[in-house]
Amino acid sequence: MRNKDKDIFPAEDMLRDLEKDYPCAAARFLSREPSKDPVWILKGKKGELSALIINSKSTVLPVFCAENFVAKNGKKDMPNPKFLGGFFQLKRIHSVQGIKEEVIFMEDAVKQFGREISDIFDYDLMSLDQINAQRTDSGSISGLILRAPRMTDLDALAPLQAAYEHEEVLHKGSVFSPAASRVNLAKIISGGKILAAEVNGRLVGKINVSGTSFTKYVVGGVYIHPDFRSQGIAGKMAYQFIASLTGDGMGVSLYVKKGNTAARKLYDRLGFKVVNDYRITYFYD
Repeated sequence: MRNKDKDIFPAEDMLRDLEKDYPCAAARFLSREPSKDPVWILKGKKGELSALIINSKSTVLPVFCAENFVAKNGKKDMPNPKFLGGFFQLKRIHSVQGIKEEVIFMEDAVKQFGREISDIFDYDLMSLDQINAQRTDSGSISGLILRAPRMTDLDALAPLQAAYEHEEVLHKGSVFSPAASRVNLAKIISGGKILAAEVNGRLVGKINVSGTSFTKYVVGGVYIHPDFRSQGIAGKMAYQFIASLTGDGMGVSLYVKKGNTAARKLYDRLGFKVVNDYRITYFYD
């Protein structure tokens, strides 16, 4: 799909309708480079869009229109994986991410083309439209300042970003790249949608927007240095940052690993609700 293709507007309409369950796919669709990040579509017998396969930097994000894949038993009747044949013959897939049941379908399809799974991460996809009006981060923390970081903070923030990637992002067999991590962090800082926590002059935490869909910001990169956890810093930082985002009139979506109970409790207090089960599956290179 290219920008001038006749299917571009129906694809956007489909993603708008499904945005609540597919905020990351919508964000990747909007920010893609059409010449490098193709979108494959599956149409029904009447020409209606049934599925989108968004390819972004070797990551595949499937979007299946539920109403077109509902079987008699009420469960999704996934398309025949043969329709993915041409796609996987042309593209080397690093990972697949999206709604869990759709990613599981894609896992089976990818394995048919000789790829093996290296790691799987399961998340809760959570969302809110307006932050909880009752503040849950009352009380002061000595020396704490919450501020937008500048490029001059890059060296101080880089270790936090690296620690976040090691703790939350890297999968089995992957190799951490300090240079790539710094480049990504520099882009985030220059984008302006980031908040840092500073205690007595030391940067100890961060939170940022990782993508923007039609009506939602996708929040990620949330990290507090281990020496400063359980002090209420994460609650204050998340509250201020997310309140500023919803103040723009946008909703917020984020992903929490299933086993991260501390983060889940924080987002529950802020008013987030679980929308769906989400999965990221990585494949060996």
